[in-house]
Amino acid sequence: MAALDLNREQILSFRRRVGSLDQRLAPGADSLRRAAWAGLQDSMPRAAVLSLHARVTGVDHAGWEHPSLVQLWGPRYQVYVVAAEDLAPFSLGRLPDDERGRRRAEQAADTLERLLNGARLAYSEAGSSLGVNANSLRYGAPTGRMLIRWEGARAPTVWTVPAPDTSPRDAQLELARRFLRVFGPSTADAFAKWAGIGARAARASFAALEGELLPARTPIGEAWLAAADEPLMRSAPAGPAAVRLLPSGDAYYLLWGADRALLVPDSDRAAELWTARVWPGALLLRGEVRGTWRRAHDVVTVHPWAALTAADRAAVEAEAAELPLPGLDGVRVQWQR
Repeated sequence: MAALDLNREQILSFRRRVGSLDQRLAPGADSLRRAAWAGLQDSMPRAAVLSLHARVTGVDHAGWEHPSLVQLWGPRYQVYVVAAEDLAPFSLGRLPDDERGRRRAEQAADTLERLLNGARLAYSEAGSSLGVNANSLRYGAPTGRMLIRWEGARAPTVWTVPAPDTSPRDAQLELARRFLRVFGPSTADAFAKWAGIGARAARASFAALEGELLPARTPIGEAWLAAADEPLMRSAPAGPAAVRLLPSGDAYYLLWGADRALLVPDSDRAAELWTARVWPGALLLRGEVRGTWRRAHDVVTVHPWAALTAADRAAVEAEAAELPLPGLDGVRVQWQR
């Protein structure tokens, strides 16, 4: 099968379109699910709300609490918000493929279920009651039997639910499909890193999906694209949105290795976006990452990587003013040179 030759502009335009970053979706549960197709990382308090706001019209500060959404320890045991009906891929899809790892996951979920007996409890208290480090309870998350609620200021509340009615294999294949939909074209090794699973398991999933995939040549090497996405990849894009303020850990730049160089070719600028500690937010300006931003209470500090026009600055300030942040009368933008 001949490989598709794809350039940087095609790939990034495709990712923005499937990620609903060029045009916001209409309000509603279906749009929230589509916005969370690859999950919404929420390890920075309320990052998931800001990711939803970048993709869906009318999201307010309580958007993460929509009844169609749930919170869990997802890929790499980070806090994630996902659609409730998509719990399986983000939990069972990461169940370890070795017997020891699976036994550890099931034992953690079993132990917590016996302790809680249908109740909800702060996971720090659950750890104390069990005489274990509370962080060890996260190992039960890939069973699909644990959900959490974390508001950012206090320890998460944890409870147990029935396991999803699907097999770990089918769940992982669906997780791989979602990864390729949002991050494609990509590789099995990149999938392993993103999902927090073993390279062997990731490669087996890609092999199982081979009939659904097309080979592609990209500026950073050979990769795979979902065959169903070829028409969209080849189609002429609409114009990108003027501005999006993407929060720390947003799916659009949740990348590693060479994938980062595709999004931000300048290595010095890349180091400012993907820092060794907590990542800043990304300033997406007319389809390109053009700087970073951080927030402290009601002040949004924007660091553009080049001088902006007055129109661009006004657009950034207007976008910042619309951020769904609770308890604030307004937001002030501070420009950093």
